[in-house]
Amino acid sequence: MITATGITKKFGDTQVLKGVHLSIARGEVVSVAGASGAGKSTLLHILGTLMQADTGTVNLDGTDVSKLSGTKLSKFRNAKIGFVFQFHQLLPEFTSVENAALPALISGLSKKESFARAEEILKFLGMGHRLGNKPGQLSGGEQQRVAVARALVNKPAVVMADEPSGNLDSANAEELHKLFFKLRDEMGQTFLIVTHNEQLAQMSDRILTMRDGTL
Repeated sequence: MITATGITKKFGDTQVLKGVHLSIARGEVVSVAGASGAGKSTLLHILGTLMQADTGTVNLDGTDVSKLSGTKLSKFRNAKIGFVFQFHQLLPEFTSVENAALPALISGLSKKESFARAEEILKFLGMGHRLGNKPGQLSGGEQQRVAVARALVNKPAVVMADEPSGNLDSANAEELHKLFFKLRDEMGQTFLIVTHNEQLAQMSDRILTMRDGTL
């Protein structure tokens, strides 16, 4: 599913990633753990095509992403990768369905099909009673479920999550963790998660520990 070879990244005089190699199989839930500043989020952003490595290659679902650029890269990212972040990044003026449907609309699906797909996923995530609510009317846990629905709406090859429970209380964090594994078990979804949460890391199929820019 994902293979990264020799990934390096430098910001100014600071070498953040020092030749990272990893491989993630389809249907795995893999956590990347490590101290703050170890390079975890930088690695996630490179694997998610949000940032370019200085050297190395990333192959995602059979595509060498280093060979893509511009519109082709944007289309590939939209189709193949779902993102969940610590801060939900929902548009405050949009309802749950509208927020969740955005990637599908961007991909060119009709409004009817995009909304139908978003509604189906939101109901699967237990948000059927909140379809018409805007983010300000939702709890933190509910907002994060909308963000997860948005990540899933294009049926991506992988969901990449950067500290997804970092802004949630312990109860909502636990519910989110259970949700990831439900999605893996029932939908075969692949997850790559950067986390400081020991519980989530321990639940994962594998934990990759990053130290000083390497795994």
